[in-house]
Amino acid sequence: MGPPASLRRVLLLYVPSALVMLAVLLPMSYLVIRALQVDTASLGMLLRTRTLRLMSNSLALAAAVTGTSGLLSVTVAWLTVRTDLPGRRIWSVLTSLPLVIPSYVGAYLLAAALGPRGMLQSGLEPLLGIQRLPDIYGFWGAYLALTLLSYPYVLIPVRASLRGMDPALEESARSLGHDSWGVFRRVTLPHLRPALIAGAVLVALYTLRDFGAVSIMRFTTFTRAIYIQYQSALDRSSAAVLSLVLVALTVLLLSVELRSRRTEQIYGSAENGHGRQARLALGPWRWPALLLCGSLVSLALVLPAGVLTYWLVRALQEGPDITTLLQATRNSMLASGLAALITLVAATPLAVLGARSPGRWSRWTERFSHVGFALPGIVIALALVFFGIRAALPLYQTLPMLLLAYLILFLPQAVGALRSSMLQVPVILEEAGRSLGRGPISVFLRVTLPLVRPGLVAGAALVFLTTMKELQATLILSPFGFNTLATEVWSAVSEAFFARAAGPALLLILVSSLPMAYFALRDDD
Repeated sequence: MGPPASLRRVLLLYVPSALVMLAVLLPMSYLVIRALQVDTASLGMLLRTRTLRLMSNSLALAAAVTGTSGLLSVTVAWLTVRTDLPGRRIWSVLTSLPLVIPSYVGAYLLAAALGPRGMLQSGLEPLLGIQRLPDIYGFWGAYLALTLLSYPYVLIPVRASLRGMDPALEESARSLGHDSWGVFRRVTLPHLRPALIAGAVLVALYTLRDFGAVSIMRFTTFTRAIYIQYQSALDRSSAAVLSLVLVALTVLLLSVELRSRRTEQIYGSAENGHGRQARLALGPWRWPALLLCGSLVSLALVLPAGVLTYWLVRALQEGPDITTLLQATRNSMLASGLAALITLVAATPLAVLGARSPGRWSRWTERFSHVGFALPGIVIALALVFFGIRAALPLYQTLPMLLLAYLILFLPQAVGALRSSMLQVPVILEEAGRSLGRGPISVFLRVTLPLVRPGLVAGAALVFLTTMKELQATLILSPFGFNTLATEVWSAVSEAFFARAAGPALLLILVSSLPMAYFALRDDD
């Protein structure tokens, strides 16, 4: 006779979820410990001119990228969903694809093309005698790179919200005498507000957390300053203080998103409407609309692809290091695959509790699981370095330590996908399995698991994609000699060896595209 059901539940769900929470809370514990150890002199650096400049740089960049991304996304979403834009389905796909390009890859390709002595200047010099283009480095280079690569975070939810909107709402507004702009401002835009705010917060967090693009564009923000401080100083207190400021900015942004959830209104969906809405005829405005979409795709996809092809040809002519490239690909696939598997296993008890045992414990565990999302990768890496040296020295600079960082960073993606799938499984099916004498593990494996497979695959794909692109934690925590595609691109670009970076960059983009292809095919089913 086995243990009672209550004890089995504790052992199978509550104990594993508590262990996961302990791991997730390590970075916050590190920051608290560091904050308590900071002396008055270190705290004084918060008021130094350099720290204030870092804050202004970070906030200005986040505001500029977020504002431009929101404007672009709403415009493109409206054009591809509500109008008769020629080739709108193709534009819908192409405008979403920059999401698979890591920021450090996109920034390096833009710098190679548009830099003062880049490819564009080389092509214009024989024709116009231009010997140097304006400097792309600094704020404007980082702004351009991050905007082109992060706007899909807003575009995708806004387009989905626009498609799900009940057409009768806009038809009613037109029947009351409002013109197209009035309908958009009074009806459509308020409906898009929750998706727009959620996507904008993601873009702002992406910008605040970014390390690769700002480093390549030589624009100093908190993440770059923290990394430089970590690399150049034996005392990590200064890096911890800067990390705390960055965390405070991140928490502020998340609180804005949570507040918007409480005040958002619920509108009817298209399923409750009166059929599909007629598309607005653009007339002569189709040409500016096509110019906008074409320019966006050209800058975000065509230009990087052309530059990457050019440098790849150069690399092939010089004789690429196939052995190193294959090793980096194998390491990236291994780390990403293991991270996806481990993260799904860790997410399972949290998702089961959230879907089947709603209560105070499940609510708190779900909230705490997002700690990794709220912290930049460099902060999590510093926390694990701190605990590894002091409490788990055998794990320091090992693959398990790196996988733990990936788990903390990307756990929310797996929990969200798995919990959503479990909520769609009728509880009566699991009860029927238990009534036939099956235990909880057998019911989960035979009944629940096959039904939540789409959520499992989606969660694994998301974790795999983001792990492949993660740079900060990989640079700090990867074992000695464990080169990945991300670190290969970074080491080559940081030394201005653009041709050497082409091979791993192309492979990184191609492998990262696999999860995006899965989601696209699933949406077409």
